[in-house]
Amino acid sequence: MSAPALDTRVVGVRAWIDGVNPVTRIVLALLLSVPLFASIDPVSPLVAIALQLLCLPLTGLSLGTVLRRLLPIAIFSPVAGVSMLLYAEPEGEVFWRFGFAAISEGSIELAVAVTLRVIALGLPTILLFGRTDPTELGDALAQVARLPSRFVIGVLAGTRMLGLFLDDWRTMALARRARGVGDRGVLRRFFSMAFVLLVFAVRRGSKLAMAMEARGFGSSIRRTWARPSRLHPRDAVAVIGGLLIMALAIAAAVAAGVFRFVWS
Repeated sequence: MSAPALDTRVVGVRAWIDGVNPVTRIVLALLLSVPLFASIDPVSPLVAIALQLLCLPLTGLSLGTVLRRLLPIAIFSPVAGVSMLLYAEPEGEVFWRFGFAAISEGSIELAVAVTLRVIALGLPTILLFGRTDPTELGDALAQVARLPSRFVIGVLAGTRMLGLFLDDWRTMALARRARGVGDRGVLRRFFSMAFVLLVFAVRRGSKLAMAMEARGFGSSIRRTWARPSRLHPRDAVAVIGGLLIMALAIAAAVAAGVFRFVWS
């Protein structure tokens, strides 16, 4: 069984984030995301993105890797801003109006803010979990978060399966190209391959569940763990750093006079 397509670690070389417990990374991802829901403005997510990218050397990921993983989010993020662009309450000068839809200065600002916020919400996950080992994540969820072992092992198995899905996708693409049907009809090819991959996932998941039950993974007996998972001072430093990033982002929005509470 192959592991997910994570960045290959160089032997003996560890990034600073590798010493942070996976549970702390989950908490940190929430800290870097939830406060952004307090305001719809373009400054706070932009500042948050800039500060998080400054922390890139601590993650062990290259800028190119982060940008490639962020590209799908950046492509689809404007979709979230379309509703604000067309149907937000008009403010300032109105540039275009058709029925209930209207584009104004205020709606453009809201659309840009929502688009940036979607990117800012996705970036922490890429930075924090780009090099996370699934086994370390399972150990942390069981020993630090105290989650049930059955749930933890299910998460671990599902995470391990991601690598197989990527391998299946590449194999299907190469097979179609070898038959001469992989160079045309991009959308049709994508949806047909996605359906086939869904069928593979259901079948493989059913077989894996039966195999795990047969080996006693669903037992209620208290399970032991081979590798200890503990919290360290570095975890506190990471949480404080996340709080500082969000405090600076929100403070920048307030100082710029664009902070807009989401319910106001």
